[in-house]
Amino acid sequence: MITYFQAIVIGLLQGVTELFPVSSLGHSVLIPSLFGWDKLAAAQSASESFYLAFLVALHVATALALLVFFRKDWAAIIGGFFRTLKTRRITTKDERMAWLLVVATIPAGLTGLAFEHTLRTIFAKPLAASIFLCVNGVILLLGERLRRRDEVHRVAVAHGAQAQDDARKLDTLEPTEAGVIGVAQIGALFAGISRSGITMVAGLLRGLDHEDAARFSFLLATPIIFAAGVYKIPDLLGPLGNGIRGQALAGGVAAAFAAFVSVKFLVRYFETRTLTPFALYCLVFGAAMIVRFA
Repeated sequence: MITYFQAIVIGLLQGVTELFPVSSLGHSVLIPSLFGWDKLAAAQSASESFYLAFLVALHVATALALLVFFRKDWAAIIGGFFRTLKTRRITTKDERMAWLLVVATIPAGLTGLAFEHTLRTIFAKPLAASIFLCVNGVILLLGERLRRRDEVHRVAVAHGAQAQDDARKLDTLEPTEAGVIGVAQIGALFAGISRSGITMVAGLLRGLDHEDAARFSFLLATPIIFAAGVYKIPDLLGPLGNGIRGQALAGGVAAAFAAFVSVKFLVRYFETRTLTPFALYCLVFGAAMIVRFA
């Protein structure tokens, strides 16, 4: 089974890595393997296991932390959504954001229902997660490089205008562009590919700045993470949860705390900084883990 110490460590890890662009799923495979918690590592790719039931609590707790942090945004977005159902028109930023999030959520939601189990049992293993973590680092670096090249082009076209002034506003995204970002989110089904990282890169390539790309990524992650947790709640309440519900509660509290602190830090971080440090971390740590588990 899982101890309370392991539960708290993994909860803190989940809360941080779900939002930092370094892959929570990849770390939930690699860290137990690295610490010698072999039963937990093996249970990650099992068809059904107590560890998967435990992770349900962490996902729900992480989503709740995001809901609390973005509570004003979500109140406005949900209100905007129901107004559009009544008026059958989209006239405000909040109404537009609501439907952008709906469109962006659909691809990963449907794909997750269809293929999450298969992809997890095949790829949620230490070596595969290490390789995909390196791939994640390459994606982040490539996203930054392409964004800078596009930025240079826009500045040249504007004859010296500041790049930040030319960055698109989040509410100018088209539904098809939100759909593209949603499709990118599918990559997070592979252990080692970060949900927040890949959706941020997709946003940057649509012309958003880091701050808006991060905000859209965090808002988009909330319903997906929450739905995935709620969908699996019967596992935690059923036989798979026997003997671990206390640990799940402790891990969930740790995950919620870590997620709240992480999103508060990252929202400020991406006002002025980039994905590059996270890319380098993924490449170095991923390469080290390939050597360790090859």
